[in-house]
Amino acid sequence: MTNEDFKNQKAAEKTEVEQYFNGMGFDRWNRIYSESNEVNKVQRNIRIGHQKTVNDVLSWIQESGNIQNLSFCDAGCGVGSVSLPLASLGAKSIVASDISEAMIEETKKRANSNDIDINKISFIKSDLESLEGSFHTVICLDVFIHYPQKAAEEMVRHLCVLTEERLIVSFAPYTPFLALLKKVGQLFPGPSKTTRAYTLRKQGIIKAANESGFTLTKNKLNQAPFYFSQLLEFKKTPQG
Repeated sequence: MTNEDFKNQKAAEKTEVEQYFNGMGFDRWNRIYSESNEVNKVQRNIRIGHQKTVNDVLSWIQESGNIQNLSFCDAGCGVGSVSLPLASLGAKSIVASDISEAMIEETKKRANSNDIDINKISFIKSDLESLEGSFHTVICLDVFIHYPQKAAEEMVRHLCVLTEERLIVSFAPYTPFLALLKKVGQLFPGPSKTTRAYTLRKQGIIKAANESGFTLTKNKLNQAPFYFSQLLEFKKTPQG
C-alpha cells in the first residue's frame, strides 16, 4: 500500500466511524455504557469488561496521589466513562474529546444528571489526529480498535507529544483466537455489522511509546466474554 493509499484509507475509515457513532452506533454503545436492561448477553459482557478497564485506570490514577493539580485529556471520551469520574475526584481540568457530537452531548447530559461540575471539563469534537494541547495525563481507552497497526502506532506517537508525564491506552490485543473470531465475523455481514475492528500487536504499541520517550510502567489484560482489552500505562522516561 502506498502512502497515498494509506491516507485515503484513513480518511474513509474516519468518516465511517464518525457517521456510525453519530447514528446507529451511538444508540447501541450508549445502551451498553449505561445501566439499561435493553442489552443482549454479548453487550452486557462488553459493559462488564469495559467497566473493569475504567476501574483500573481510575485506580492507577488515584495511586499517584492528589490529582487536584493535574490536567487530563480523555481522548475518545465516549459517554464520559472516565471524564466524569475524574471530575468527581477533583481533577484540575479535563479535556473530553470525541469524534462524535452525539457522544459529547451524552457526556454533558450525564454530567448534569449526576450533578457533576462541568466547568472544569472542556468538550471538544475532534479525532485523535487533530488533538492539541499539553496535559499531565492523556487517556485513550478502546479507541484504537478503529485503527490498523501502523495508524495506531502513529496515534501513540501523537498522544505522547501531548503528554507531560503519563499516557494510558487500551486496545484489543492480537491473538490467534481473536484473529479467528474476526475472520468468522466477516462471514456474516448484515444490518448489525459495525465499523472495522482491528486487533493490535502490543510490542508495536510499546515500541512507538518508547521511541517517543516513554517507558511502560503498568500492564494488564482485561477479559470478559466478548471483550478483550490490553491496558498499558507509560510514563515519561527521566532524562539523564
